[in-house]
Amino acid sequence: MNGLRNQTDNSRPMAPTALHEKAEDNLRYIRETMERATSFTGVSGKGLLIAGTTSMLAAWFAAQQTSDLAWLSVWMAELGVAAIATFGLTAIKARAQGGSLWSSNGKKLLFAFFPAMTAGGLLTLASVLQGNFSWLPGIWLSIYGAAVMTGGAHSVGALPMMGALFMLLGALVLLAGFPGDLMLGLGMGGLHIVFGSIVWRYHGG
Repeated sequence: MNGLRNQTDNSRPMAPTALHEKAEDNLRYIRETMERATSFTGVSGKGLLIAGTTSMLAAWFAAQQTSDLAWLSVWMAELGVAAIATFGLTAIKARAQGGSLWSSNGKKLLFAFFPAMTAGGLLTLASVLQGNFSWLPGIWLSIYGAAVMTGGAHSVGALPMMGALFMLLGALVLLAGFPGDLMLGLGMGGLHIVFGSIVWRYHGG
């Protein structure tokens, strides 16, 4: 009798809850695998956080400058710091994931990101040569937003949204006359910190 009872117990199907959890785990694994295969997930949330923090400081320090060239110098220095932090930590994260910043997906992101940034560099140079610095904050926010949107299409889902918000801040500067240093602080500082935290939490450091 005991043997029959044991056989009957062993033949019972798995509880629906266990099957449901197993299915969710399988779907999550499949989704993450497909994401890694079709997009570059190595963007560093830590790098974005560092860039945001240093940009906050740069926005405050730049606002204290009494000449346009000194103001520009602060932001060019910040550009170098942010680029080193973001791309350096992204390369480290990609390597830790078993990939590379120069993988096929990484190259898609870079090739989508840099054309807009190159255009931004040309517009910056033209503005400086003409002595017109007032539009630079709006140009930077708009161009960077466009670059992040196009590059982010090949990366994690939060980046295109971040790019769209950068473009919105750029529009507020160029079309509505919002203060440039304030918008740069909110964008290069605040948005990087918020979305860096999101990327770090959901996609690793």
